[in-house]
This record gives sequence, C-alpha cells and structure tokens, in this order.
Amino acid sequence: MQSNPISDALTLIKNAEHSGKMVCEVRPASNLLGRILKVMQENGYIGLYEYVENGRGGVFRVNLKGRINKCGAIKPRLSVRLVNMEKFESRYLPAQNFGVLILTTTAGIVSHKTAKEKGIGGKLLAYVY
Repeated sequence: MQSNPISDALTLIKNAEHSGKMVCEVRPASNLLGRILKVMQENGYIGLYEYVENGRGGVFRVNLKGRINKCGAIKPRLSVRLVNMEKFESRYLPAQNFGVLILTTTAGIVSHKTAKEKGIGGKLLAYVY
C-alpha cells in the first residue's frame, strides 16, 4: 500500500540514478506526477519520459541523465509566499542557484525560479538537486 505516490516515485527515481540505471519505470502514473516530471525535464535533471499504458493504470518510463543527487516530496505541502521563498530554498536546497523547488501555483506546476519571475507563490510539492 502506498501512502504517498509522489514520494515513492521520486525515491524510485533517486535510487535508480544512484544505482547507475539509464531508464526506470514509475508507477502508478498520474497527472500530478507527469507535471512534476515535466518540470524536472525542463530543468535538465531527467531526459525524455513517456506514458505507457499497461492495463493497470499505466507507468511513466523515464530516461535518466545521472544528474540527480537527491530529490524528494515535501510533506506537508507547505504554503509559500513570494517574500518567504528564500527561507524554503535554504531549507531544502544545498546552495543558492543549485537545485529546484517544485510548486503548485495558480499558473500550474512550476519551478521556484518560474514562480519568482511571475511573482506568485503556491504550495511546495518537491525538491530536486
């Protein structure tokens, strides 16, 4: 039984990276997980990914680049305002301008850099560096 599918998926990706695999399959696939993978891809942490239907809800097949040192879900999903963003960056990321926080905002699921550019806050979902 899964208690947090996002956390389980990110842990699976991190473990596959550390074991040197080039491809991993993440299940169960969901829209939220797909959007998180898109942000990770846009920031260069993973390669291409695709949704594969397997009769039990589908899986994401993710091509790994070997660039992830650590990633994980943030629980509880903390609300963050634009003015407080640096506090959460220092809490979850090891250094300035290194790594990405992934947020859900009114503009969709975006990185903290995009949220700063748009001048919006949201709820923290995950981090990757």
